[in-house]
Amino acid sequence: MFIAEEEVSTAIRIEARRAETLGSVHDSLLIAQRLFCALTQGIIGVLNMGGERERGATVGVNMANIALRKLTRKQTALVEAYVANGGNLTQASQEAGYAEGDSGRVTAQKSMKLAHVQQYMMEVVAKEFSRHAPAAVHQLAGLAKQAKSEYVQLEASKDLLDRAGFKPIDRSQVQLAGDIKVSIDLG
Repeated sequence: MFIAEEEVSTAIRIEARRAETLGSVHDSLLIAQRLFCALTQGIIGVLNMGGERERGATVGVNMANIALRKLTRKQTALVEAYVANGGNLTQASQEAGYAEGDSGRVTAQKSMKLAHVQQYMMEVVAKEFSRHAPAAVHQLAGLAKQAKSEYVQLEASKDLLDRAGFKPIDRSQVQLAGDIKVSIDLG
């Protein structure tokens, strides 16, 4: 399961706009949004580093075998430390038991390029998001009910409805009655 870079950057822009509209209503929401952005940018960075494809492997063979490949103890520890610390690869490589200094970081970076390691990282990130989702929903519901600003209450309510599946229609239809004629005189 891979997230396209374009989808992630769109999500980051949407969350940034929401953060701007809500202002600094609650510090924990801002911190959570910053962590989300930092973690997402780190994941994009790792995904952009490339993988087995860039090293000449065929896509069909390796993509079919991703689920069959086992992670080593170090790779598992690396991914979990990387997600836990917010995307610091140097710190994660040291915590996972890789060599000190640049050699350990480079080895960890190469490990992070592997498709089965990326897949595991996406699973860990998904679990982390789902673990924090109930608290985020509770916080958003609290803002919808108790925020001092009516604007914040409205935005929180719209966000709750949107995430519950009651999204407003995105497109509008414009109908024109009559004929339209355009004349361009070039001289």
